[in-house]
Amino acid sequence: MIYQPELLSNGDTVKQLLARSRYVLYKNPSFWTESQQQRAALLFELYPDLAQAHNLALQLGKVYDKTEDKLYGLTRLAKWHEKVRQSGFKAFNTISRSIQAHYKTIVNYFDNRSTNASAESFNAKIKAFRRQFRGVRSVEFFLFRLVKLYA
Repeated sequence: MIYQPELLSNGDTVKQLLARSRYVLYKNPSFWTESQQQRAALLFELYPDLAQAHNLALQLGKVYDKTEDKLYGLTRLAKWHEKVRQSGFKAFNTISRSIQAHYKTIVNYFDNRSTNASAESFNAKIKAFRRQFRGVRSVEFFLFRLVKLYA
């Protein structure tokens, strides 16, 4: 007897559904195509925990997209934290604890929508420059060269 996997209503097997749904979960539902909407509906029907986790991730994104005031941002982050606590997802608990630990600097984003991405990028350039020379023997000379290159 030859094994025939069960086909879902969209023609996928469960294994194909899981493999093909990967990119659906990365996108905002407003940008889903018709086939992605069908695939997501099947996926969330078979795996309701995945639907709940996807909604939590979307809600966190909405906090940053829709909020322009620190106070409202802090309040919405607190509400999101409570939803995470109630959901029981351990992965989201890690994110939530990280946000709680650094909330003072995180809510600064709502002031002028700026992040520390430029500082992180510059730090990566410094590390690459240092790695290129396999370390630094003279700190003063290293800083001199750094200033000459990036000033």
